[in-house]
Amino acid sequence: MKYVLVTGGVVSGLGKGVTASSIGVVLRACGLRVTCIKIDPYLNTDAGTMSPFEHGEVFVLDDGGEVDLDLGNYERFVDVTLTRDNNITTGKIYQSVLDKERRGDYLGKTVQVVPHITDAIRNWIESVSVIPGDGKEGPADVCVIELGGTVGDIESMPFIEALRQLSFSVGKKTKPTQHSVRELRALGLTPHLLACRSAQAGNILNIHDVPNIWHIPLLLRNSVHRYLPLMVMYSVYDVGTVNIIVIDYWKLGWFHLQCSICCFSIATPPDLKDWTKMAETYDNLTNSVRIAMVGKYVGLTDSYLSVVKALLHACIACSLKPEIDWIAASDLEDDSAKLTPEAHAAAWKTLRNAACVLVPGGFGDRGVRGMILAAKYARENNVPYLGICLGMQISVLVLERADSTEFDAQTPNPVVIFMPEVQELEYVDERHRHRYEVNPDVIGSLEKAGLKFVGKDDSGRRMEVGFLLV
Repeated sequence: MKYVLVTGGVVSGLGKGVTASSIGVVLRACGLRVTCIKIDPYLNTDAGTMSPFEHGEVFVLDDGGEVDLDLGNYERFVDVTLTRDNNITTGKIYQSVLDKERRGDYLGKTVQVVPHITDAIRNWIESVSVIPGDGKEGPADVCVIELGGTVGDIESMPFIEALRQLSFSVGKKTKPTQHSVRELRALGLTPHLLACRSAQAGNILNIHDVPNIWHIPLLLRNSVHRYLPLMVMYSVYDVGTVNIIVIDYWKLGWFHLQCSICCFSIATPPDLKDWTKMAETYDNLTNSVRIAMVGKYVGLTDSYLSVVKALLHACIACSLKPEIDWIAASDLEDDSAKLTPEAHAAAWKTLRNAACVLVPGGFGDRGVRGMILAAKYARENNVPYLGICLGMQISVLVLERADSTEFDAQTPNPVVIFMPEVQELEYVDERHRHRYEVNPDVIGSLEKAGLKFVGKDDSGRRMEVGFLLV
């Protein structure tokens, strides 16, 4: 097993997740089997209870694990199916160590950060990295590890130390990207490759901003030419406002990078023809569609990352570029007209200019009235409306002019009610979590009114997908 470590510099949010995912794409294009691990140094055991404003979207895995949104990037880019164990947090590590201490596994020894916490981190990485995520037998060839946060954070120190130990135990082949070299060297890690982000092409290793993220693997493939100063033929073509250099990448040396992680015998020339076609297809789109996204957490667009990515793929399939207009649901409400009239007017202007409306999920009653107004506007004006999770329930509330017990426990007309999962199942394959569902007692009247439920759970009692006939 070989490891590639991606970590950050002095600030967070510079694109470590996309960089890690893109490295996985290129390694996979070389015929290598790749898996991914995301390390989050926070004390929470997982992201399931964290506010979207604090952490962005919670990505739900096949095994029900509620994890960091970067694991969604890994799955989309590298085409793997990951588990909750592929997301390591400080909370999980400390919990496992404390459980062992309570069982007496340490035989009365004093439990310390070094070696017990660092050993637990190393053991977790080594055990998870060999689990294949591509459905094939046998372990992966390379594990891409992303260390979240920033270098120098106190909570990151045990992970840095564990990774330093791991780098020596497996042979020092770790490659941190986009980070503070001086800080890492002081902590015992020396980078071999830096991938930095810049607004201008050519500043640093060619990992500059591009028209869409599908160009990042291509840029990484290009970048390694600095390792092998070979004379090659190349051409330049325009992609939006950015010039992309097309090079004989194999001669230039991504294979050199494969050699440096000791995969020479199995690596092949990177085949990214389909990936290149996908990136160029998006760049060449000329028509667009304006989509109003009416949500609770629009202050941090990462709160709806999976929805945005799904919209992107759907629009490309229709030869359109999505133009998403973010609308805070609370700005549509009547109270906003009195308290923040300018925001209220701007929100309604944006909604009326949209070709379609999407209301995503959320918890609690804040902004619900604004979502109802958006759904009501879409229905009355024949504007296409897509409701996801809470958004679908909103469409039911609009149709029945009723309420949900989530927002009013005493409502006399509950069309959405609390229906927790109670059945014991051996296997559940779903990527969403619902506690409130459409009341089975009103499904008949809803369908008579034109709302057709075309997706249900195995029991037939939980409505999953519905559309309104207009």
